[in-house]
Amino acid sequence: MQLSSDKSLLAESKVLILYILYKANKPLTNEEFLKLVLSVTDMNYFYFQQFLLDLLNTKYVISYKKEDLDFYEITEQGIAALELTKDMIPGIMKLKVDSNFDEEMDIIENEISVSAEYMPLSENDYKIKCKVFDNGETIFELKTFAGSSEQAQKLVNNWNHNATKIYPQILALLDSEE
Repeated sequence: MQLSSDKSLLAESKVLILYILYKANKPLTNEEFLKLVLSVTDMNYFYFQQFLLDLLNTKYVISYKKEDLDFYEITEQGIAALELTKDMIPGIMKLKVDSNFDEEMDIIENEISVSAEYMPLSENDYKIKCKVFDNGETIFELKTFAGSSEQAQKLVNNWNHNATKIYPQILALLDSEE
């Protein structure tokens, strides 16, 4: 997508963003929202953020923070604006959203349901935070430390790739009566 001074292209992109948020029918994190938009168009990150900021400024979208994540939701004003302008979305793009939306949401929810990050505390001390989310709520959180950036990165990568195996094992250990 090439951003130009073409106001109809700018408006079309904003309407598409509103349409996707409306179809989600629930608050989305910035990452979830971006992935849904990218599944139907080649909009880049910076344009997406600018369009989202414009929609926030016009009160068509609201934002709030929950569990260290920013969530976005369409407002009543946004729904009204979408009803008036949704014909601006090209038919093929709308069809793409409508036909692939549930599948894309499932994929995104599974990807976003775990997270891990590390923060340096000193040269040889790193704080690691691993989480499991369910519907935007943290249902499990594990904090630990690593002695090197390599170890911290390894733990974060392992959690991000294997949390679906690790998390049930931790719960089983916690539930055991040994």
